[in-house]
Amino acid sequence: MLSRKAEDYLEAILNITETNGYAKIKHIAETLEVTPPSVIEMVKKLDKKGCVTYKKYDGVTLTERGRGIALVVKDRHDTLKAFLEIITVPEKVADKDACTMEHELHSVTVKQIKNLVNFVQTSPGHPSWLQHFEEFCETGEHPCDEERRSKSK
Repeated sequence: MLSRKAEDYLEAILNITETNGYAKIKHIAETLEVTPPSVIEMVKKLDKKGCVTYKKYDGVTLTERGRGIALVVKDRHDTLKAFLEIITVPEKVADKDACTMEHELHSVTVKQIKNLVNFVQTSPGHPSWLQHFEEFCETGEHPCDEERRSKSK
C-alpha cells in the first residue's frame, strides 16, 4: 500500500514520461511543485519499493509494478475530472479536486462515476437533462418548472 503522496509521484512520472519520453528529477519537481531534494527522497523510497528505477543522472523510469499503479491512479483522476467537468466545474478546479478525490473515494464509487461519465460521453447528441442541468446552474431554477407552470394554467 502506497501513500497518497507516493501515488501522486507515480502518476506525475507516468504523465511526464508519456509527454517527454523520460522523466528527470527537475520535471517531476516542476510538475508537483516541490523541491528537487524532495523528489529525490521520494524517488529513492519508490525505488526501494520496486515502483521505479532511479539512476542519478539518467532520471526515473517506472517499473512494471509502478506503471500499473500509476495507470490506475491516472484512470481514477481522468474519470473524476471528466465527471466534474460534466457538472460544469471549471477545468483547473476539476483537475485539482480530482487529485484529492482520486485517493479518497471507494473503488466502487469511482467505478459508478466512470459508468456515468461513459454513459454521458457516449450518449447521442447532447442529453437534454444535461442541458437542463446547465440552465439550472445558471438560473437556479429547473427548466421543467416553467413547463409545469405552463401546463397547470
